[in-house]
Amino acid sequence: MLYIGIDLGTSAVKLLLVDEKGTIHAEVSKEYPVFYPQSGWSEQNPEDWLRAVIDGVKELTNDVDKEKIVGIGCGGQMHGLVVLDENDNVIRPAILWNDGRTQNQVEYLNNVIGKDKLTEYTANIAFAGFTAPKILWVKENEPDNFAKIAKIMLPKDYINYILTGVHSCDYSDASGMLLLDVENKCWSEQMCEICSVKAEQLPSLFESYDVIGTLKTEIAKELNLSENVKVVAGAGDNAAAAIGTGTVGSGKCNISLGTSGTIFISSENFGVDKFNALHSFAHADGRYHLMGCMLSAASCNKWFMEDILGSGDYAGVQQAITDEKLGRNSVYFLPYLMGERSPINDTNARATFTGMTMDTTRADMLQAVFEGVAFAIRDSFEVAKSLGIGISRSNICGGGAKSALWKKIMANVLGIELDLLKTEQGPGYGGAILAMVGCGEFESVDEACTELIEVADTVKPDEELTALYEKKYNNFKKIYPALKNFFKESE
Repeated sequence: MLYIGIDLGTSAVKLLLVDEKGTIHAEVSKEYPVFYPQSGWSEQNPEDWLRAVIDGVKELTNDVDKEKIVGIGCGGQMHGLVVLDENDNVIRPAILWNDGRTQNQVEYLNNVIGKDKLTEYTANIAFAGFTAPKILWVKENEPDNFAKIAKIMLPKDYINYILTGVHSCDYSDASGMLLLDVENKCWSEQMCEICSVKAEQLPSLFESYDVIGTLKTEIAKELNLSENVKVVAGAGDNAAAAIGTGTVGSGKCNISLGTSGTIFISSENFGVDKFNALHSFAHADGRYHLMGCMLSAASCNKWFMEDILGSGDYAGVQQAITDEKLGRNSVYFLPYLMGERSPINDTNARATFTGMTMDTTRADMLQAVFEGVAFAIRDSFEVAKSLGIGISRSNICGGGAKSALWKKIMANVLGIELDLLKTEQGPGYGGAILAMVGCGEFESVDEACTELIEVADTVKPDEELTALYEKKYNNFKKIYPALKNFFKESE
């Protein structure tokens, strides 16, 4: 049997065709634009996602026996606000996860409603990227659009709706809306009241591996697929990526260096970070997880290489960063290009280079970018350690993990072993695994991961280099506190 895994990302949708043994038979990527109407704003048109998915599935399945395709699972960018009217038409462009316009709404939720109440209702506090502050922003700034809202959805759920006609959401993705009672896995009546959201405006909730429906007749016809193809609820991109890396059960860790950067810790039981620095979310395996998320990770590398250096020669510039330079760079980079979420929750935070001299090179600056992202990931790592969570090793995935240099830096900044997987395809692979479980190929997500996920290589830290990076990390920690008030006053 064959399964389609969809990764609805920020810059492109990536589609995989996977068999029941985990072998990838085909992959397709379709890009779409991101719009920045104002500084700090980030939007996309859901119709662009839809066209990319439809065209991508057609291309993906062009040369295969379509009768063998039995299931579809989608992992998608989290937190984005998609609003539909009574005819299920998109009302306005989707406001994305990395949009920073909701500072006033976040302050209202955290300081007026109160962090203690939010944690009680949802297990989390408000962050600018979350969906609930976006709903309040639309209510306050676009009242005509707010009055039209018949359905509130997340990005991947809009795709699932088009495929099946079912308004659905899984628990992992819903956790990032600030509307879900995460512990009890139901919509929070208190948060809905605070955000003026009616129960009928929200989609039905499912586990990520639950089948929500089959392809609509017209969609099946357009894709030349059977109407019996099952579609599972899918998961938020980080939870889906965790499934794709076998990060399930208790105490496993996955680090993702995608557009954003995350540290994802799976757990058998529900738990809340008392510091409100890490998100407490439901997991796609039916359990829970803690997650720290930084808004700019591999995107920092892309920004520096393409926008600043005007170069696409990523490997060429990295060649100048030799082993003897690691841990000895005098340049520091604060990676807050879009503000920051975990653990500082500051939309005013900005990126900076610090420590440059007349002999600073572009290689020194790129090394600082890699190190700055690693240090920012460690900030969340340290929060997890303070909660008594011991992490001795982690999987690593995402576009940034394709760089051997960056992986080496990351392993030594964290001081842990990093496992590279035989198949590393992120949320799309996780989506395909969820589809397998939904279609009965495996009895559980755990069983599927045990059968399909293999470690190909391990990056081990070097004791001497880890000690050098310990000193540099302690210096890095001083930069943001020194500039915090400057960032706020400069807005």
